[in-house]
Amino acid sequence: MTEDLTRLGLIDDEDIVLDEAALSLARLDRPGIDLTPSHTLLNAIETQLSTVAGDAETPDERASALASVLADVFGFAGDSESYDDPANADFITVLDRRRGLPVSLSILWVAMARRLGWSANVLDVPGHVLVVVGAEAAPVIVDPFAGGVRVDAAGLAALVERHAGSGRAATHVAAMPNRAVLVRLLQNLASRAEQAGRGRRALDLYARMTTMAPAYPHAWWERARLELVDHDVAAARGSLGAMLEITRDPGLRRRVTRTMDALPAG
Repeated sequence: MTEDLTRLGLIDDEDIVLDEAALSLARLDRPGIDLTPSHTLLNAIETQLSTVAGDAETPDERASALASVLADVFGFAGDSESYDDPANADFITVLDRRRGLPVSLSILWVAMARRLGWSANVLDVPGHVLVVVGAEAAPVIVDPFAGGVRVDAAGLAALVERHAGSGRAATHVAAMPNRAVLVRLLQNLASRAEQAGRGRRALDLYARMTTMAPAYPHAWWERARLELVDHDVAAARGSLGAMLEITRDPGLRRRVTRTMDALPAG
């Protein structure tokens, strides 16, 4: 299944199909699993959404249709009771349990909207993930973790202020590229693995990120850090060297260079 991961790193971002990519990432830990039940459920959701949506044309109507189908009919909701359970970031299990993290549920919502040709994106909010339905014409922001509740401008500003401090404005909120969404999904798994003392598992997940999204320096940095914890200086040097290849940020380049210079020889 590593060819799926490599392919994700090679194709254009706009060609990534979020639900299929999320399934491929989850399948890496269970190479023999049959994805037919997952595809069957996704197709059933699409069919139901197409029926319910009818002639929905405005972002408001489409957001309402998504909430009606995904939250009300199929019962998808945020897992508040066991939020840190890694299952909430495993897309196969999310479909089975109908529970997930904000990012995994947002992938589902955006993927279903896009199947019907609607404009929808995952929205990066400090400390949270939302979905924006529609583009320039009166877009609607919803929270899939809360069953699709609407988030107005005041609510969005409150979220930003709560997680980033009162000096940050809501204009810092932005739609995420597809790869960034998938990286966010894997980062949730990696952070939980490391918190559980599973450093090798976390390292493997960061290695997946650098294969799937080689232009994202943060994943290379975390990969190098864990390689050093694993006493693999050569691998860490290679990861830091990859960072130098992709970043033009002067401050980051200085930080990486200093770190490389401090590594033991060999």
